[in-house]
Order: sequence, then structure tokens, then C-alpha cells
Amino acid sequence: MRPLVNIALKAARRAGDLIIRSRDELDRIEVTEKSLNDFVTEVDIKAEEIIIQTIKEAYPDHAFLGEETGKHGDSDTVWIIDPLDGTSNYIHGFPHVCVSIAIQHKGVLEHGIIYDPLRQEIFTATRGGGARLNNRRIRVSQRRELTNALIGTGFPFRDKKLWDTYIKIFEQFFKESAGIRRAGSAALDLAYVAAGRLDGFWEFGLKPWDIAAGALLIKEAGGLVTDFNGSENFLESGNIVAACPKLLKSLLKVIKPATQ
Repeated sequence: MRPLVNIALKAARRAGDLIIRSRDELDRIEVTEKSLNDFVTEVDIKAEEIIIQTIKEAYPDHAFLGEETGKHGDSDTVWIIDPLDGTSNYIHGFPHVCVSIAIQHKGVLEHGIIYDPLRQEIFTATRGGGARLNNRRIRVSQRRELTNALIGTGFPFRDKKLWDTYIKIFEQFFKESAGIRRAGSAALDLAYVAAGRLDGFWEFGLKPWDIAAGALLIKEAGGLVTDFNGSENFLESGNIVAACPKLLKSLLKVIKPATQ
């Protein structure tokens, strides 16, 4: 299966090159608001085209699930693509964005790639093969207590009905943790959990392309990923909690009561 990873890396780098080149022309990039505070640019669309074209050159019969083009093709192997995660950051020149590509075979996540073109950091994972950053093995943190933990999150801006629940959870974590970070790219935040830069992460209502690659990275780095009930239904529900094993229970202890 290694050739799949090589093609994913090739596709991610090509998309990343576009993202870097276009960064110098942000004032001329066409931006559309898909929904409240949810933006798409011509860079997102072109980057996804580049990724899919690159993959099709090697695997013309595979299927795709992309943020911008949706689901197409019929195959046991599906490429799950977010061509530019952190679009709002990108529009404002805030340097926290990435390309995320996951490869799913018969419903099982097999490979994950998250590429930060601005920092030239490539996070990769293969099921059963561990997780790496620029080809160096990475592990989740060994944080034991919430009081010492740095937690990542994202705001549920698409669904106002969740705001009160979210604020309740946020307030408790704010009081009990070492700090909370909301950087604006869920995929890259999950990669940071895998690398031990964040001790945990939670967010409501994400899409498969936001979390598929990051979830595999965390698992292969020795961490745990669940939905808000502690099950592995996060790709379907979009509600995700991720952390090192010793910390996940503490996160769920706060989140579960607030969401039931």
C-alpha cells in the first residue's frame, strides 16, 4: 500500500505549491460564503482539482469524497480530501492551514496525510505502521491530568443551537485545564495532538474530510479518538474527542453530561 502514500504526498505537495503561490495575491482571490462564516475560495477549488487529477493519473478507478466536489466514483478505495483546511485563516493571512488526504479501503482508514505547506511539515500515518512528522516517528503526549493539559477546539459557528452547550463545556475546560487553543484548522489541530503539541481536542459537527486523516494519525501515534459518547462513530456524527489515553476519560467526563 506504500505507493498510495507516495501518490497522496505528490498530490498534497502540488496543492500546497498552489496555496503558497496564491498567498501573495490574497486581495485578488475570489471568495464565496457557502454558509455562515464558512468560506470557499478559488484556491480551495483549484487545489482539489489538482489533488484529484494527480490521484487519477495513478488510480483512475478509485472513488473520491472531497469538500468541494462531493462524492464521486464507485470503488472500495475512497480518497477523502480537504484541499485547504483553514480557509478563513488563509483569507486573512493567518498561517495555520493544511491539505488533508485520507485513504479509506472497504470502510477502514488505511492512510492519512496532513501537509502544512507554510511550515513544510508533512504528517503521515499508515494503519499498523505508526505516525510520522517529516519521516520522524511521533507520539501523543503522556499528559495525565487535565490541570496540566493544553486543549484544542473549534467553535460550532454553523449551528447556533449548539452554542450554549459548547460554552458550558468550554467554561469548564477553561477553568480546569492549562489552556485552550482555537487555531482554525481542525485537521492540523488533530495532527498536533498526534505530535504531542496539543494534549487533546474536541469539536462539534465536523465533516469526514476534516477529521479522517487526523484521526488515523492520532491512533497510530498512540492516542484515542471517539465521539462524544466514547464510541468510534465520529466520522458519521462529526463530533470528535481526541487525546492521549490517560486524558481522554477526563475530557469525556466533561463533555458527555453536557451533550446528553
